[in-house]
Amino acid sequence: MSYNLLKGKRGIIFGALDENSIAWKTAEKAHEEGAEFVLTNAPIAMRMGNLKSLAEKTGSEIIPADATSTEDLENLVEKSMEILGGKIDFVLHSIGMSVNVRKGKHYTDQNYDWTAKGWDVSAVSFHKVMQSLYKKDAMNEWGSIVALSYMAAQRVFPDYNDMADNKAYLESIARSFGYFFGKEKKVRVNTISQSPTPTTAGQGVKGFDGFIAYADKMSALGNASAQDCADYTISLFSDLTKKVTLQNLFHDGGFSNVGVSQEVMEAFLKGLDEK
Repeated sequence: MSYNLLKGKRGIIFGALDENSIAWKTAEKAHEEGAEFVLTNAPIAMRMGNLKSLAEKTGSEIIPADATSTEDLENLVEKSMEILGGKIDFVLHSIGMSVNVRKGKHYTDQNYDWTAKGWDVSAVSFHKVMQSLYKKDAMNEWGSIVALSYMAAQRVFPDYNDMADNKAYLESIARSFGYFFGKEKKVRVNTISQSPTPTTAGQGVKGFDGFIAYADKMSALGNASAQDCADYTISLFSDLTKKVTLQNLFHDGGFSNVGVSQEVMEAFLKGLDEK
């Protein structure tokens, strides 16, 4: 069902890779709600995905951009305003990558060149995106900028590796830059701490299936799907949340506030009995 929550609004969506990605589903939902937007991803990521089909489906244009390159981002912002015919109302940053995770390097044995690359892609790129928008005065008042995070920013998930540090830094950037964007431009900046979600990127983390199963049993409402997250993101882009900013918003079925669930306790006790 469409409520036209984003009718007349213009945006930029980073990170749509394939049909499983949250950014992809957010783009579909934004289109359904009446928005116009530009799609962007790094050239190497675009070769892995199928962004052209999403662009055709949503009537959007694609502007390739490396989110770690200020030159690419400035070009993206300028061209987006030209294509869309004005300033931007919403931006989704859905980007994350760890070379250490991909290469199987343990958290206690990192390759720091790889660490720096993942930190730049996953977190510093968010600052670069906002700095480009800020310097170009590209955001409309009461606009909304959202980045996707995960609860490993606050709690230990051993196999999440250096991505946990990246997400913690991402959330800090949202608060710090969000203050200036709010005070000076009346723009909202938030992060969404989403349930573990079986996206292409998420499935690269060791033990990810275990993450998903455990979180689902721990959560009062079960895990939030990629589509659920897309719907929630749309609410943050809309005018219904104009005074929500500087927040890390848990979208995880209640997992973040549960100490232990009955299902997890029963499984634990069963394992003890079997011993």
